Amino acid sequence: MRESRPMKRRQFLKGAALAGAAAGTSALAAPAIAQGKTEWKMVTTWPKNFPGLGTGANRFAESVTAATDGRLTIKVFAAGELVPPFESFDAVTRGAADLMHAAPYYWPNKNKALQFYSAVPFGLTCSETTAWMNYGGGQELWDKILDPFGLKGFHAGGTGVQMGGWFNKEITGIDSVKGMKMRIPGLGGEALKKLGMTIINLPGGELFAALQSGAIDATEWVGPYNDLAFGFHKVAKYYYWPGMHEGGTTLEVTVDKKKFTALPKDVQRIFEECCKAEADKLLSEFNGRNGQALQTLIQQHNVQLRRFPNDFLIAYGTAAGEVLQEMLDDKDQLTREVAQSYLKARRELMAWNRIAEQGYMNARLLDYKFPG
Repeated sequence: MRESRPMKRRQFLKGAALAGAAAGTSALAAPAIAQGKTEWKMVTTWPKNFPGLGTGANRFAESVTAATDGRLTIKVFAAGELVPPFESFDAVTRGAADLMHAAPYYWPNKNKALQFYSAVPFGLTCSETTAWMNYGGGQELWDKILDPFGLKGFHAGGTGVQMGGWFNKEITGIDSVKGMKMRIPGLGGEALKKLGMTIINLPGGELFAALQSGAIDATEWVGPYNDLAFGFHKVAKYYYWPGMHEGGTTLEVTVDKKKFTALPKDVQRIFEECCKAEADKLLSEFNGRNGQALQTLIQQHNVQLRRFPNDFLIAYGTAAGEVLQEMLDDKDQLTREVAQSYLKARRELMAWNRIAEQGYMNARLLDYKFPG
């Protein structure tokens, strides 16, 4: 039976309406997909692509982007590319950046208790710091410090036990450091002030020139892997150990809290897990690279390796104790609370590791036959 013209017309209009509705739905869906993808700017306190620290920041950003299938993309800005390195904290709080890759002891002007989250002289190692953060209340206290700034901090790696630093003058005893100008941040620097040293805080990218020009007499940075890349052996004669100022330096990925909590729950979880993965990766990188780099410094560049004299170490430890007592007596309740929590963890972990890690290391050095 042949259809009438009115019937055909009605079918045509219905089809056109359905097609239009489908097109409209598609047009609405496209922005929704775009809205599901977020790009963040991450500032760092490290030179661009600097081995370990700079490349670790890049690796973390790439991991988040890959693990979220591009739903969260992080663009990395090295020190000075978007803001100067020591303005990273303010850049995140004012919205110029969304997160930062840095070291918390760079921000004592925000809250002096933040220094506990990088390194404490004669304090915790990297594994001990992680234990305090995860099981000793350290993370919860960090959250309390950062919350008034609208930030959320994540543990993003450690450098292990550092070297004591590069010196243009030999240290023969406690008196030989008086009047010496040294670049060293954090509580370790505060302790050295008590020994008569002048402490200067500079970002990593300025250290070589400052040491070369004589603006400073000494600098600490990290360890052989990073220090070789900076070329400190070209401008300083003596390389001292042990690095009692930083026995377990911890790095941070600190993010705008509102922006983080606005992410889908699964993306938040992926972000957190990428922080943990990078923390493991970075520490293993430093442990894996430092030994060979130290041999290169000694054998190829004739660096003179020196151990700090015992009287210096004892005086330094005493000065560090005075600094920590000042933190325990601080008028700010949260600073006192963090100091108490940290020192409680130190007591407990030292008691355990004296028979665990330290006991094992001491036994490993005994005179016995072993290949290699």
